[in-house]
Amino acid sequence: MSYPATDELSSAERAFMINASEIDILPGVRGDLDEPLASGPASALIPILRTLIDKGWIQVSRVIPWTAPDGAAGFQPGPPLPQRDLAALLSEATNWEYPESGEWFGCLTLTLTEAGRKIPR
Repeated sequence: MSYPATDELSSAERAFMINASEIDILPGVRGDLDEPLASGPASALIPILRTLIDKGWIQVSRVIPWTAPDGAAGFQPGPPLPQRDLAALLSEATNWEYPESGEWFGCLTLTLTEAGRKIPR
């Protein structure tokens, strides 16, 4: 079966869809990208991500603390960030790098929307 939306995805768009399906922090997308995008500037990645956000397939949020039913501490994506804040957040180079502290709380993360979960990767 062919999915038109999937056929139209570039390899870079697929990388963002994979990242969002894994609920990885934003810098994690670089591991799924081909060169020269993988090591290039974030400014080259922003338009690719914005296309997927504008299609309603991906949303951006911050990683927040979470407590499992057994009491174990963990983390999860918080509520989606407002569209009006995304341009500034995505243009900050630090949001595209793993935190030196190794602490993910507060980092930007991508998640698939309901519509995005319907797009085969």
